Amino acid sequence: MAAPIYIATRGSALALAQANLILAQCRALIPDQAFDLKVIKTTGDQLQTAALAGGGLPKGLFTKELEAALLNKEADLAVHSLKDLPTELPAGLKLGAATKRADARDVLIYRDVEYLVAEAEPQPASRKLKRGFRPHLTIGSLPGGAVIGTSSPRRGAQLLERRPDLKVVPLRGNVGTRLKKLSEQTELDAIILAAAGLERLQFKIGPIGWLEGSDVPPGLAATYLSLREMLPCVGQAALGIEIRQNDTRISDLCAKLNDEETLSCVTAERAFLSGMGGGCQLAVAAYAEMFGEEIYLRALSYLSGQVQRTEARAPAAEAERLGAQLALALSTHS
Repeated sequence: MAAPIYIATRGSALALAQANLILAQCRALIPDQAFDLKVIKTTGDQLQTAALAGGGLPKGLFTKELEAALLNKEADLAVHSLKDLPTELPAGLKLGAATKRADARDVLIYRDVEYLVAEAEPQPASRKLKRGFRPHLTIGSLPGGAVIGTSSPRRGAQLLERRPDLKVVPLRGNVGTRLKKLSEQTELDAIILAAAGLERLQFKIGPIGWLEGSDVPPGLAATYLSLREMLPCVGQAALGIEIRQNDTRISDLCAKLNDEETLSCVTAERAFLSGMGGGCQLAVAAYAEMFGEEIYLRALSYLSGQVQRTEARAPAAEAERLGAQLALALSTHS
């Protein structure tokens, strides 16, 4: 049997879930080939408690150790949340594939008031009580001054555009850590997470609006935010597979893993992000969809201090030019 093909991944629960999705696809495509995961701790994992001061963490903190493993031939492909993958890759590496996009929406998560009432115990008068809300809460129905936790400048800017009376506070950690903080910390009223990440961790929103899953703290409810309420970040809900440029064997494998429609859409989005500065912690957003042979790209930026929006269509073959064109339009008017 040929030498194993190693798939590099971070070690968080979400990263492992995503890498195992790719692992299963690889094994199905080449049953007689051995595949194994290589779990690597990144600088970003070690800085999960770092504050996002001054515009966020530097680029590549969740990818550079995986890229080093590729370049050193310690791994053959690396699986990333595509939103974490910088638009400029190290020399010798390329984006080999983008998987079919999952649900690109964001989700508002909060404590359910009926659960809090049912579980309430006598509290000292001096102790601050947790605040809860009825299921199907919306951004518009949040009370004035509500505190929303998010590590994303993009999400924070869109929240404050719609509701300048809200308070947005930084929140870091993996999905489970953030859910636990919401459940336990009285100063937090709600948090925002990506629907795709929740789905890949086997969490779902039940019929009455509760967030369900084996590791979900009890008493949490959730509401999907429409793409018009909260435009996603570049690459959200797609997985990116990074490989060595001249590795024809892995390139052939990636061709089978790739979803052409998703790749065209994220190519437009990533070209937009590159034109705006290239960082996933910028207060910008872009989302592309295919309509027949055309790509429709929507984008927004808060980099000038106020919101700027633009949109355009182009043939799928011109995805990169479309993204660059929208970035130029916003940069020119900033």
